[in-house]
Amino acid sequence: MTGLTPRLGLISLIRGEAPIASARAAWWAHRALSEVRSKLAAGGFSRVAVPPPPNLPAEGLRGVDALLRRRRHTCLEGALIRQRWLSAHGVKREVVIGVCGAGASFRAHAWVAGEEDSAANGMRELARIQS
Repeated sequence: MTGLTPRLGLISLIRGEAPIASARAAWWAHRALSEVRSKLAAGGFSRVAVPPPPNLPAEGLRGVDALLRRRRHTCLEGALIRQRWLSAHGVKREVVIGVCGAGASFRAHAWVAGEEDSAANGMRELARIQS
């Protein structure tokens, strides 16, 4: 945990509502991100099962978002983690995978359906992952 604290900026997590829940949610997101990353590398997203978050209030999403802002991740990794958190709190959303462009301008992106994501603009939907 030593290397995690500076990147997390736990001081910023402690301010506001439910600081303990935010810190615990951030720790879950840290562990979940490592697990998702290794499962994706081992066999694609069909083998990925994001671990369930601890029993925390929905406001803990603040900690999840803080971790995702501070730790490098792919859009697919982040979308899967956010989807799992939301699902555990009764909000069922799909992860959308989209593409645009061709050749050198080809781009792909993943996002949680129903959430604003400017990188998703102009993307053609390729697949959806159910929660």
